[in-house]
Amino acid sequence: MNFTTKFKLSFMMFLEFFIWGGWFVTLGLFLEKNLSTTGAQSAAAFSTQSFGAIIAPFIIGLIADKYFNAERILGVLHIIGAVLMFQMYNAEDFSTFYPYVFAYMVAYMPTLALVNSVSFNQMSNPEKEFGSIRVWGTIGWIVAGLVISLVFGWDSAEGAGQGLLRNTFLMTCIASGILGVYSFALPKTPPKISKGEKKSISEILGLDAFALLKDKNYLIFFIASIMICIPLAFYYQNASLFLGEIEMTNLTSKMALGQVSEVLFMLLLPVFFSKFGIKKTLLVGMIAWVVRYALFAFGNVNELSFMLLIGIALHGICYDFFFVSGQIYTDSKAGEKFKSAAQGMITLATYGVGMLIGFWVAGMITDAYTGTDGLHNWETIWLIPSGIAVLVALIFAMAFKEKKPTPVAA
Repeated sequence: MNFTTKFKLSFMMFLEFFIWGGWFVTLGLFLEKNLSTTGAQSAAAFSTQSFGAIIAPFIIGLIADKYFNAERILGVLHIIGAVLMFQMYNAEDFSTFYPYVFAYMVAYMPTLALVNSVSFNQMSNPEKEFGSIRVWGTIGWIVAGLVISLVFGWDSAEGAGQGLLRNTFLMTCIASGILGVYSFALPKTPPKISKGEKKSISEILGLDAFALLKDKNYLIFFIASIMICIPLAFYYQNASLFLGEIEMTNLTSKMALGQVSEVLFMLLLPVFFSKFGIKKTLLVGMIAWVVRYALFAFGNVNELSFMLLIGIALHGICYDFFFVSGQIYTDSKAGEKFKSAAQGMITLATYGVGMLIGFWVAGMITDAYTGTDGLHNWETIWLIPSGIAVLVALIFAMAFKEKKPTPVAA
């Protein structure tokens, strides 16, 4: 891959995740401060991510893989996203905001697969080349948080109180428009399925990969993946609201510590994986969720602020050691024919079904522990997902049997 192509793909990844990190991280705080939402309404807004993840395979499988170049669909979806994001910026109440955020997520979630398709199409050795491209996405997410907190201060107690978080949607609108236009200059990525080639709907949508569930161990892992997404949803939905309510300064930039740790632990993952195997790696990821929420429950912004920062920084272990390891494990169990379909299946299960359940549970719990003064009992709210993670880890530890130490270490 030459320098020009690598630069184009890196900038694409940067913008892709700058867009997501530029509004999604502070969404919970925005909904509370600007639209005065309940926990259930906040859950509905966050659940649009799950609906987008569920619908995405249909867009990719039935349209992108068969009829149009991936980079062109990527451009069209981001231009549509820019228009929808501008409407979210102008929304004055939740009933107006919700249809736009729903439509936006339906447009955005397929782009996560499309940027990968565009990248892989240019690589002769994806295992070695993709990491150096994908890391720019994490950098984009981090930069978005730094801009919100340190450049503009939109997430400060004063800024959020004045409604300045609304500007995150305008910033994202501009970035989405830039990526939409820029996408048409990306390397050409033609459809994977020729027009004359006939494939069944199940093949196109990757439904054949569900045959993996016949393996008992993989079925246990699959169910655990869905269940561990319940604690994950609490973080996405409540973290910015929690940190804003307890008046943490520069909260969005501090939350970006999670993405910094994600990069660092990604480097440690192969070493841990090869030494301890898939089961222990997955369990470490689950236990990290237990510890993270316990730290949130008992930490504060004064003398115990270090507990909150450690909880944020644990994101690297929480995400890499479970979700990335799970993707590797899935790849090892799938045959050559089902590799892509299997990744789509586990994404559908986690970001689709698992997160959908998780956002609903998080919204219900948050409402149940909200006082008449609008303040939340955060200690209890955080201890509940911590307990759920304990339960999932125990069941997984007892039921999952690792036959080989590291079937995919190479």
